[in-house]
Amino acid sequence: MAKIALGSSQEAAQPDCIRALVVEFITTFLFVFAGVGSAMAADKLEAGALVGLVAVAVAHTLIVAVTISAGHISGGHLNPAVTLGLLIGGNITVVRSILYWIVQLLASTSACFLLHYITGGLGTPIHSLASGVGYLQGIIWEIILTFSLLFTVYATMVDPKRGALDGLGPILVGFVVGANILAGGPFSGASMNPARSFGPALVSGNWTHHWVYWVGPLIGGGLAGFIYENFFIVRTHVRLPNDEEAI
Repeated sequence: MAKIALGSSQEAAQPDCIRALVVEFITTFLFVFAGVGSAMAADKLEAGALVGLVAVAVAHTLIVAVTISAGHISGGHLNPAVTLGLLIGGNITVVRSILYWIVQLLASTSACFLLHYITGGLGTPIHSLASGVGYLQGIIWEIILTFSLLFTVYATMVDPKRGALDGLGPILVGFVVGANILAGGPFSGASMNPARSFGPALVSGNWTHHWVYWVGPLIGGGLAGFIYENFFIVRTHVRLPNDEEAI
């Protein structure tokens, strides 16, 4: 069974960690900028609900695929739920995970503030539950959608025996994000990403249902990481050290 690697406080000063944090900020910023920007554009153009949903799904599909590929130095997490799923699988240390979460939230906030400014003060659309969708239903939606995202990340990018899927991970992860938005967007908003929800909520000052977009994705991501790492991956290499002395 995979063990969570704690890491060391000295890790934050290591050059490779600093580079990874910079890349994670840039890629998360670009992801949120394009994702939130597409939602703002759909609102401004007053596109029909279905057309707007498709446009947002396609934009997220493309930007996820590109930014994961561009963010290979950091792993292109873009998402605290992805980081948590990889942490529970023993693929990243606790220390670095915390740093990633901070950077992801800062990047999302920066992207949304910039969008608010360069669009002349347009509101940043938040994730919120649709009419008739309760808290528990929204959480279940986000758990399942984020589980599918992390399961795909593991199957196509983490699993050392991914075979013919090798190199296709970013594209396939982008596809599952787009498909999940088409399926869950009209109900929970299909966030799958606490950082993606955090920036718009902070900039708009609207925290309606916001906690759902932490609870659901983190449970789904963590569960997927635990299940895939412990039941489907056969490791043949040494895992991350599990104590500070080994760092």
